[in-house]
Amino acid sequence: MRILSCLLLLALPAWAEVPPPLAAELFGVPGPVQVTREEGGVPGWRVEQGGQVVGEIGSSWEIAGTLGYSGEPLDVLVAVTPDARIAGARLVRQSEPVLTLGISEADIAAYVDSFAGRDLRADAPLPPVIARATVSTGVIADGILTTARSLAIGRGWLSGAGIDRQGFTQTDWAGLVAMGALAEVRVSMAQAAQALQGAKVPIQPGEGDFLHLWAGVIDPPTVGRSLLGQQDYTRAMGRAGGAGAVLAVMSLGLQGHRGTEWKQTGRFDRLEVIQGDTVWVPEAGAFQMVKTLALEAPQMKEISLFALPSQIDPLRPFTLRLTARRETSGGQVTMPINVEISLPQTFRTDTRPLWQQAWETKRPEVLTVALMLAVLTLILFAQEAITARPRLWLRLRAGFLTASVLILGLALNGQLSVVQVVAFVHSLLTGFRWETFLIEPVIFTLWGFVALGMLFWGRGVWCGWLCPFGGLQELSNLAAQRLGVRQIPVPQALHERLWVIKYTAFVAILALSFHSMQDAIRLAEIEPFKTVFTLRLMRAWPFLAFVAALLTAGLFIERFYCRYLCPLGAGLALPAKLKVFDWLKRRPQCGRECRLCETKCTVGAIDALGRINANECVLCLRCQVTMSDAQQCPVLKRRARSAE
Repeated sequence: MRILSCLLLLALPAWAEVPPPLAAELFGVPGPVQVTREEGGVPGWRVEQGGQVVGEIGSSWEIAGTLGYSGEPLDVLVAVTPDARIAGARLVRQSEPVLTLGISEADIAAYVDSFAGRDLRADAPLPPVIARATVSTGVIADGILTTARSLAIGRGWLSGAGIDRQGFTQTDWAGLVAMGALAEVRVSMAQAAQALQGAKVPIQPGEGDFLHLWAGVIDPPTVGRSLLGQQDYTRAMGRAGGAGAVLAVMSLGLQGHRGTEWKQTGRFDRLEVIQGDTVWVPEAGAFQMVKTLALEAPQMKEISLFALPSQIDPLRPFTLRLTARRETSGGQVTMPINVEISLPQTFRTDTRPLWQQAWETKRPEVLTVALMLAVLTLILFAQEAITARPRLWLRLRAGFLTASVLILGLALNGQLSVVQVVAFVHSLLTGFRWETFLIEPVIFTLWGFVALGMLFWGRGVWCGWLCPFGGLQELSNLAAQRLGVRQIPVPQALHERLWVIKYTAFVAILALSFHSMQDAIRLAEIEPFKTVFTLRLMRAWPFLAFVAALLTAGLFIERFYCRYLCPLGAGLALPAKLKVFDWLKRRPQCGRECRLCETKCTVGAIDALGRINANECVLCLRCQVTMSDAQQCPVLKRRARSAE
């Protein structure tokens, strides 16, 4: 049935209709259903059975405009019931890179299906994302939730307010007051006598209560169930409906908050709810009377529940004003009594976009990356002082590359990919959206630094220092040299011709992506990054053999993959030509009288004339170390002899 439904849907134009078999399957109802398109407000399809509304179906592409990481539309059909629950979801269109290879269709279907039964009023944790596909599954999750909430709010099944109506902790009266769930105001008889002077019936001053009032929003079960008990709380919330919040007002003392006039007028004229420019006077239709509370509390004179209208947002602070009135010989004297009400943060659900939640959740990871980037910036700015001390340079470089492999690569999965370059290009052409890239904070932070770093230093900022696979190659080669493995020199003519491979690979991947993103992703498997860091070597043997071959070649030719095969390095080399500073020093004698740096450069980025090729330089600073070493550099040696 799942395959048939998807085929029926894909055979139709976007949003033309939802086949009834698919609608019945999403809601899990037997028998035929009727599907009607609704264009007004939030667009969708109303599903009915036997004259009863089963729910609504919405398209994430139509409602939320979800674009995948590939820059292509990502469409999920989401079914929502009138009690604001997700009945089911179905991914019907995607071109996501990571979902094309390495992740099975069953994994994707299981993840999308895991949203079925989710209560939109609750702040339950999101289903666990698919490992190694955090960005794509994050976009899917955001699309499902945004679509479902938009449908439910648009149909009046869900309030736009993000109140936690799920979590519950039994709390006593003192606890509710202490946490701010119940705001409190007290006016003594002495205060009232002073404020209401001139009343025909004078108020006798004293320390007793003229009015002692508590008020608060009781939608959070911790508040409502604790106050009323489960049965009365359910009844109160049911009578209030699901579109708004419920305000409890409780008081004791001489002054009541209700009075008796409302029985004739239908309005509680003593009370006003004020929020900004909105002033609302409760009416009888919004009122529920409560006789007793379910917990030990002060003996209340009056307990009232009022269903707040939609124009009062319970997430924003508001004022409950009670006006005490007394007749005088010349008219009337009044005393306004205000209580400020604000829903505690404890009872608020997180309605922020998913990318904002991701940045909050991954704050430690982002701070770790930021610290590494700050250290790298200091190294590059202080390169003259560092390269003048060869041992310090070597230790800093080896240590930083080790951190890149272990922290960025293995711990944080911060390996950039040519796929992300392709996705960025497509997003520029099809409609750029920051949210798509912000959903993965570590990757976004790295790309931001790399983009800025290319203007200052070129591609070497990433390739030479931050790339985990590049670091793995250089460290393994360093170990091989320490063990006496003989290095194979590559003739310059062959070396330059082999560059063609990586540039051709980059252009081919980018060009192919405009024809078929799936085929482009398959070609991008020339990158071993997914196998090593994303999938942790949990792949078929051909992928493992490819990685082993690259690392083995790198033992004899340092950074073999970076030099000749890496399409990401080729893609970064093109915009790196825009760099505005030249930090690497050269002398007039370089390439004329001395070619030592050329022989020392392990990636062959220095030509026979002593010029540094910015397209190939990984900014390792080895040439700067050689130039600064009076024991190695022939120019410095000659100067030293001349000075003697």
